[in-house]
Amino acid sequence: MEMLTLSNVSKRFGSHQILNDLSFQVSENTIYGFIGENGAGKTTTMKMILGLYSVDSGVIQVNGERVTYGQTNTNRYIGYLPDVPEFYGYMTPTEYLRLCGEITGVAESQIKNRIPELLELVGLEKANKRIQGFSRGMKQRLGIAQALLNKPKILICDEPTSALDPIGRKEIIDILQSIKKQTTVIFSTHILSDVERICDEIGLLHNGTLALNGTLEEIRNMRKSDGFMIEFDKVDDAKNFANIYMGCEFLSGTELSFNGKTKEDMMAAMRLLYENQIYPVKIEMREPTLESLFLEVVSK
Repeated sequence: MEMLTLSNVSKRFGSHQILNDLSFQVSENTIYGFIGENGAGKTTTMKMILGLYSVDSGVIQVNGERVTYGQTNTNRYIGYLPDVPEFYGYMTPTEYLRLCGEITGVAESQIKNRIPELLELVGLEKANKRIQGFSRGMKQRLGIAQALLNKPKILICDEPTSALDPIGRKEIIDILQSIKKQTTVIFSTHILSDVERICDEIGLLHNGTLALNGTLEEIRNMRKSDGFMIEFDKVDDAKNFANIYMGCEFLSGTELSFNGKTKEDMMAAMRLLYENQIYPVKIEMREPTLESLFLEVVSK
């Protein structure tokens, strides 16, 4: 089942075209990585999904219902975590979540049971101090708990790991991975390694439309490799081979990179190594990374 569908969506601010005939779908229980350079329109797209911005043309549907600007009925299916969530600092996590539940009309019996579950999920079950004393990572985790309070069908996360240290990023990534069976996740980020770790599908927004869209495997298969590398035991061996096989780059004193080369090129390099009696420590093809594909698209 498709939980989110954008069909031919366009959006302009003044003379600046943000989105141009944008279309994609996100299936149920999927973690969808929504990536793109700064200003690509990711946040604008998410705000249109939430009904906070109008759509110039096209249709957005959440759980089969059309999203209408200013009439946010479809938001009952959505939990939203902004890039910098705001809280009442004088409250404890339990007090804050209870307030959010009361405001949104969650039944008292559900609030009572739901809050301990969520605090345990995000690792804040023992955090009884006021929110003003929380670290950035703790606040992001509390933001996820708040966004999940109503058991949404879709969780939209706008740069949830952008300002966190590696431990904080891992905590957020682990939480998103753990809730996949309960909700669909739209995960906007600049940190491509996080996308590679947890996302089932990826959409790369560029020039107002999706330049790449599909599973990570499908996207990687668009380009079979990023060339190959050869590691030598001695610096002199690396220098000698660099003079024989032109067009390589030094990764270090003993490592050479052959960017954009094929397996056939690697076989030719192996023949040259044998003919010149130069013995490497390691030779390997490099799989295309999401970062290299991203840079290739945005540089066009």
